[in-house]
Amino acid sequence: MKPYNPILATLGFVMSADGKRTLLVHRIHRGDDEHLGKFNGLGGKMQPDEDIVSCMKREIAEEAGIKCTQMLLRGTINWTSFGKNGENWFGFIFRIDQYSGTPYTENKEGPLAWHAVDSLDQLPMWLGDRHFLPLVFDEHPGIFHGYMPYKDGEPVSWSYQRI
Repeated sequence: MKPYNPILATLGFVMSADGKRTLLVHRIHRGDDEHLGKFNGLGGKMQPDEDIVSCMKREIAEEAGIKCTQMLLRGTINWTSFGKNGENWFGFIFRIDQYSGTPYTENKEGPLAWHAVDSLDQLPMWLGDRHFLPLVFDEHPGIFHGYMPYKDGEPVSWSYQRI
C-alpha cells in the first residue's frame, strides 16, 4: 500500500450572534473553480509553518476579514479521492462562535452571506456536506471523526465516530 499523504485543510463555519445563521461563500467568481456554483464554509490548505488553529484563523481573516475570538473544533474528515485530480484531503472542521470585526460581503471566490442553519439543505453544495453539517451545528459535546471516500466527484459512503 502506498503512503497516505493527504492535503491538510480547515473548513470553518462562522456563526451569527444568535447562533441561527452561518456565513457562507457562494463560489461563483472563478470559472475553473471545482466548487463553482456551490455554497461553502470558509477555509483552505494548511501552510508548512502553521498549526491547524493558526491555519483556521488565517483563512477566516483572509476570506472574511474578521478575527476569530472563540472557535470550537467540531470534527475531522478524511476525504479520499476528493481533489480535482484524485487527491486525498484531511479536513479539520471548526465552528467559529465569536469573532471581532465586520465580515466582508464578497471575496475572490464569490459573495459572502448569512444563511439559516436549519435551511442549509436547500442550497447547492457538495452532496457530502449534507452528511456532516448537522454534526457541526448540533449541541453534542463530542468531536466527530469521519471518513467520506469520493469517486468521480461524488461521495461513495459516509461513516463517523464521536468521542
